[in-house]
Amino acid sequence: MLRRGLFGVGFIAGMAGLLASIAPDGPAPPAAPGAGDGATVLGERPAGPRLLDLTVRSPALAGVAHVRLLLPAGWSRAAVAAGRRWPTLWLLHGCGGDGDHTSWTANTALERLAGGHGVIVVMPEGGRTGNYSDWWNRGGGGPPMWETFHLTELRQILERGYGAGTARAIAGVGMGGTGALAYAARHRGLFRAAASFSGAVNTLHLDERGLDVADVIELGVAIGGGPSHWTDLWGDPDEQRVVWRQHNPYDLADRLAGVRLYISSGDGMPGPYDPRPWPGPGPDILEALAHRVGLELAGKLKTLGIPASTHFYQGTHRWPYWGRELHAALPILLAEIT
Repeated sequence: MLRRGLFGVGFIAGMAGLLASIAPDGPAPPAAPGAGDGATVLGERPAGPRLLDLTVRSPALAGVAHVRLLLPAGWSRAAVAAGRRWPTLWLLHGCGGDGDHTSWTANTALERLAGGHGVIVVMPEGGRTGNYSDWWNRGGGGPPMWETFHLTELRQILERGYGAGTARAIAGVGMGGTGALAYAARHRGLFRAAASFSGAVNTLHLDERGLDVADVIELGVAIGGGPSHWTDLWGDPDEQRVVWRQHNPYDLADRLAGVRLYISSGDGMPGPYDPRPWPGPGPDILEALAHRVGLELAGKLKTLGIPASTHFYQGTHRWPYWGRELHAALPILLAEIT
């Protein structure tokens, strides 16, 4: 475990019929769908064949966020108005500057892999370091409330205005993998299947000799910028341990019973999708950490008698591996919702 506060101020200094049925790079339709708390779609923009980007005003975030949808063949406003509904596959992005609602279509063959399965793929913005949580904010709560934005506001908008049904699966990479399992555990019955690719799925994992998960979260929030202190997320991992445990997939493992699970990560060593020669003196420390905590969660699930598909492999923290994992996990996820 590295010393808390190590990363101080000095360090911090994404079909013609479909396209015709949606607004072209402009405002939302007159009857823009909204959520119960007033969240609403401000605008829509086609981002490609069957891809639609939404701009959503969110009270939970006290601002605006973006969402990319991959819409199934046969989707139209008329079909939605007539009561047609489709299962949804939620895909969550990871941490950092290149993690946003466009990440999955920019870095994987998602459109080819999932486009023909009759599902709406939901790719929401989750903040550079939002960690798929309603932030603790020193006990005061309030924005950013990413969990509320995703699972209440956006879910209601999609169900009311875009034909989203109640059969749902969820997956994510890195920070999104942790979020996918946490969402499935914290909201039992909401998701029928969940997958984590290289997620830090035990946020309270400690390593007295090096980097642990809390260190990674501290660093991520610091690099993410803005006025927040990293403990605004869930508090201090020792002093607010209950809050941390409430968001930790490892501690919530028993609540994953009945959810079809897929957990994977690389060991941090260069594999088939990495440059040769490998530029670093050692393993990819982020992926090695994800590997350790993935094994920990897999072991706990086995002890609890909760089945999970796992794939632990040689490789690093990179999109080529996650694209491969999506290809492997997709049949498992879709089998539960289609």
